[in-house]
Amino acid sequence: MRDRVSTGVVYVLAVLLAALLTGCTQSAAGGENDKGPAVTAPVPPSATRASGFGAVFLAVDECSSFGKTSFTEVPCSGERAAARVVARHDGTTADGPPCPATTDFVLHISEQSQISDEDGDGAVAQGYACMRNLQPPHPGDPGGGGGPRTIVGDCVYGSGSGQVRETACDGRGARKPQYKVVKAVTARSKCPLSTALYVQLGGPQPVGCARPL
Repeated sequence: MRDRVSTGVVYVLAVLLAALLTGCTQSAAGGENDKGPAVTAPVPPSATRASGFGAVFLAVDECSSFGKTSFTEVPCSGERAAARVVARHDGTTADGPPCPATTDFVLHISEQSQISDEDGDGAVAQGYACMRNLQPPHPGDPGGGGGPRTIVGDCVYGSGSGQVRETACDGRGARKPQYKVVKAVTARSKCPLSTALYVQLGGPQPVGCARPL
């Protein structure tokens, strides 16, 4: 009697196992032409983001909170929003393309950062975000006295050893302006005769022609 009961249990388990395997085989064989109901894989909570955030940390047109060394991504409509991303690149600023001319500042994103993790795994690719303040002042504007790039309309002063630094053209900065970049050209020979200083700008027109103030 015990032998029969054991055999019956094994038989039932075998039938159930065969049914499960058949169902799995049919699901795996389905393709784009199947007419059956679509099956959507569940999304883990760590892969979702709150409304107003993107799938990529600080993507173009997203906003950051105040701070340049410690910051978070926040909704652009929120009271904590300070600046908007105008360009976003992977890698480092030394290896990647330059930020747009009127960028106010650059946020450097570390390769590992828990506060800036977009998918919950604790890892974010190294990169940098070119930021533009939501409200004035805009140091990246021509003559603004700041920004990651020196552009036409900016003013500089000599800082020694043949180096120059940018300062506000209106004289409100810590240092008074001595020269103003009036033109960007491909070579020094193309600068106006009034040029008294050549400033390295980078980009397709890397030479800035500056006149004394």
